[in-house]
Amino acid sequence: MIADCVIGGVDTHGAFHHAVVLDRIGRRLADKEFAANESGYSSMLAWIRSHGTLEVVGVEGTGAYGAGLARYLHRAGIKVIEVARPDRRIRRQFGKSDPIDAEAAARAVLAGTASTTPKLAHGIVESIRMLRVTRTGAMKARTAALNTLRALLLTAPDPLRSQLSGLSQSNLVNVCRRLRPDMTCLNDPTNGAKASLRSVAERNAYSGESDQSFPGGFRSPRRRRPHERPTRGWFQPLMLTSSSLVWV
Repeated sequence: MIADCVIGGVDTHGAFHHAVVLDRIGRRLADKEFAANESGYSSMLAWIRSHGTLEVVGVEGTGAYGAGLARYLHRAGIKVIEVARPDRRIRRQFGKSDPIDAEAAARAVLAGTASTTPKLAHGIVESIRMLRVTRTGAMKARTAALNTLRALLLTAPDPLRSQLSGLSQSNLVNVCRRLRPDMTCLNDPTNGAKASLRSVAERNAYSGESDQSFPGGFRSPRRRRPHERPTRGWFQPLMLTSSSLVWV
């Protein structure tokens, strides 16, 4: 069936996306599943256009599984609308399946209840976001390892605890990395504690190295002081090349 104008709706997943096509009066024309890659995106777009003139596509999960599809459609000149997951009332009424969710996305666009243009996750902004996510993850891993190190130290055998008590954070990590447990005698609590402390200290040190691995340095932004001239918000990138990103 060829319609004059059609609207697409897509339920996105990691490996496959499910698409539905509606006409302008809400009749469901077809649905089909496509691979979540460039080839699948191309096939999906051609398939939707085979049913009529494509006006807009509602995509669920444009900040996650649907990010690649949203970028592809934008490059192809197709208007993309971000669609939230169906609420629980709709799911109780109509059930939960990929075709149902894809149709719900298309109907949300048709009814005007979804009208947000998604962020395309590209360019400088996306580069900054990924760098910050990586750095934040490294910092959290480092903190978690340090907390584990301190918890192990609380219950370590007295001679070992006395040896390590009173050390600063960096010294504690360095000393624990130099511990040499007898790996053939881990049934001994002292050797077990040494092995555990060394392993956690190595993890902490590796997370710290990951945190400092950004070329050119990557420092957390700071607030503007009262006497300073205002910049564009709190953040101002001073240098951004393919190998470095510096913030003040």
